[in-house]
Amino acid sequence: MSVGSGAGGARAASDEAGAGPPTDVLPRAHGAPVLAARIRAAPEDFDVTELDGFAASGAGEHLLLTIEKRGMNTAFVARLLAEWAGVDERAVGYAGLKDRHAVTRQRFSVQLPGREAPDVAALERDDAASGQRLRVLDQARHARKLPRGALAGNRFVLVLREVEGDHDAIEARLEAIAARGVPNYFGEQRFGHGGGNVDKARRMFAGLRVRKDERALLLSAARSELFNRVLAARVASGRWDRPLEGEAWMLDGSRSVFGPEPWSDVLAARLAAFDIHPSAPLWGRGELRSAADAKALELAALADPASLSLRAGLEAAGLAQERRATRLRPEGLAWQWLADDVLELRFPLPAGTYATSVLAELGPVHEPGTPRRPSVGN
Repeated sequence: MSVGSGAGGARAASDEAGAGPPTDVLPRAHGAPVLAARIRAAPEDFDVTELDGFAASGAGEHLLLTIEKRGMNTAFVARLLAEWAGVDERAVGYAGLKDRHAVTRQRFSVQLPGREAPDVAALERDDAASGQRLRVLDQARHARKLPRGALAGNRFVLVLREVEGDHDAIEARLEAIAARGVPNYFGEQRFGHGGGNVDKARRMFAGLRVRKDERALLLSAARSELFNRVLAARVASGRWDRPLEGEAWMLDGSRSVFGPEPWSDVLAARLAAFDIHPSAPLWGRGELRSAADAKALELAALADPASLSLRAGLEAAGLAQERRATRLRPEGLAWQWLADDVLELRFPLPAGTYATSVLAELGPVHEPGTPRRPSVGN
């Protein structure tokens, strides 16, 4: 059940060997679709700002640059920075990947030991013909290279166009999402084009040699595939945000896990306050943290031959059992109608979560050039 998108994109996946349906085919928690819409009619319709995970130290051999870009992905900007600074690309760091079909703001680091930075004016560009734009919003010195994942989250401003659906039903769904959250599926970008990373992970487990950086990507895709299968089973049973006996709990905003422990009024209050969440496995070696009904559901969801082969491959690769929360709350979700068929959504999400998990609970949202599904109610 491969799916998708987060900080960077909203790509549709197709069924292939080892792949599964796109996000809007996975079980929904909030019921049938209430809209159909387009996104990314222009890059400005997908606006993403990284939320910094730390403040710059103010001194050191690395230059932190906050960059606004349009029509460029993160890897492309990293190459531009290396050329601008006259350094190897390995001297450039960034916390997260951002799509080129968007307007995004994110930080990069450039290692400049004992050197002053070149003039940032030489880096900036605004090319009307290509639609590419790059601006430096801020710069500061820092002691270390910016590592992957070193961000608190992302703030999204998404514009849906050609919206079909009843406004009252759409707003009622948005209110339900704001109050209850959505299933915390991994997004399609985790799985590559057409979900092909999962199939390639199987071939890697069977002996295919891959580069070190690609190996990490394929291991992540395999783990994410198994997590989504378990979460889909919990959504189908109505227990993605409710406890099962033997639940392993995850602290909000943390990787800390505790339990199982007997259900209590204290746990109920913490669950209602979004202080803790149910969890599902990120597969690896070792015993599952869950027990009783929760463990039984997880093992049943991953008992098919395709899942068993991924489980065996991840264990042989040496990964250890970890957990991920099964629900995601877009805290502060806000919306407004810019026109009768144009809806703007604003919300932040924690690092490692996906905007399409929110969009999928509304209905099919497609990019230009992708087939459009029948209108709502047809």
